[in-house]
Amino acid sequence: MRGVTSQNFAQDGVTGPVGKAAVQKFYEDFAASGAQKLQLDIDRLIVDRDCILTEGVMRMAYPGRTLSARGIEVDDPDADYLFETRMAVVWPIDEHGLFIGEDSYTAGDGFAGIAERKIDPSEVIILRQQ
Repeated sequence: MRGVTSQNFAQDGVTGPVGKAAVQKFYEDFAASGAQKLQLDIDRLIVDRDCILTEGVMRMAYPGRTLSARGIEVDDPDADYLFETRMAVVWPIDEHGLFIGEDSYTAGDGFAGIAERKIDPSEVIILRQQ
């Protein structure tokens, strides 16, 4: 069994945390960024004994303040901005049926031009568990 990983294979190389603690910190930091409003419009879903593959367009509503902290100038720090890229994710599964990784492949830079893609709040639906 290989270790827990979350790798991103993009045009500028491979990035991502390796090991359970590093993956947990990555997702804790992501949740703290406020960018947890996500939509993956799945075009393809492939499932077998060893992995699941999802492919489609990933959309995220990034808070203006988070973008500013990343060095991206926005005109409204209180608004959300659309991150959008084509993405395929391979979710490897161990012999016990548990996910042991996440290997994502992106087709472009979703941050390119993001400051021009301000989201109207009426376009975001937040589902809450009751």
